[in-house]
Amino acid sequence: MSVATLRSTRAGATLLSPGVLAAAAGLLLLVIAVTAPGLLAPGNPLAIAPTEAFTPPSWGHLLGTDESGRDIYTRIVHGAASSAGVGLAATGIGVGAGAVLGFAAGLGPRWLDAALGRVIEVLFALPTLVMALLLVAMTGPGTTASIIAIGAATAPGYARMLRARVRTVARSGYVAHARLEGVPRRRVFSRHVAPNTLWPLVAVATLGVGQAIVWVAALSFLGLGALPPSPEWGSMLNAGRVYIATAWWMTVFPGLAIVGTAVVMTVLGRRLSAVTG
Repeated sequence: MSVATLRSTRAGATLLSPGVLAAAAGLLLLVIAVTAPGLLAPGNPLAIAPTEAFTPPSWGHLLGTDESGRDIYTRIVHGAASSAGVGLAATGIGVGAGAVLGFAAGLGPRWLDAALGRVIEVLFALPTLVMALLLVAMTGPGTTASIIAIGAATAPGYARMLRARVRTVARSGYVAHARLEGVPRRRVFSRHVAPNTLWPLVAVATLGVGQAIVWVAALSFLGLGALPPSPEWGSMLNAGRVYIATAWWMTVFPGLAIVGTAVVMTVLGRRLSAVTG
């Protein structure tokens, strides 16, 4: 058996492992919750029922109710769009801005590479959540501010990775051979540089979605993201912490939703990274 065949077989076995299949099933449920939450929870996440406040998990309320009698399960399902959707949007902004900076630094003249390289390194040295907090503090709380802040805070990391990858590919033998044959720069970029740099970035971005979801929840927990009574997971954690001794389900289940989503994206991201690597 050849080395290439052996690698292909191992990659296929990795992609079909029980952990990956479980993560794929979790991702499917997450997509349904984001795009069509009514299929999983047809109720109204904002409907209050004061007489049913602080109801523990039961057949009537699978995950219990909060201080206003709102169903926790319904709020978690409908809150997927505010948590996972915002994390995905923030990752898209971060990847887009990082790609622009990374390509500019990796393919531009030396002075531009030196200037952008120093800026990227300085921004990358700052903790992402701290940088996001600073940006939200300047723009004000809210969902849009969270998306922009987390996207801008994660962009230096993507730019740093892409810059290194672009420089490696640009110095490769096949790129040098294409240039010696007189292939136009745009064609070299579209056929050789971009495909060999952007696909690994997709795998890293998959990992980044899980991290972004955690950071979105952190901002909402601190009162800087989605505002109550929005069914956002971090906001639900913040509301439940006051009653954690008497109504633990208000905190545990939103926390499990955040952790579970981050684990799903991390498992899939690591498998993609293994395949692309």
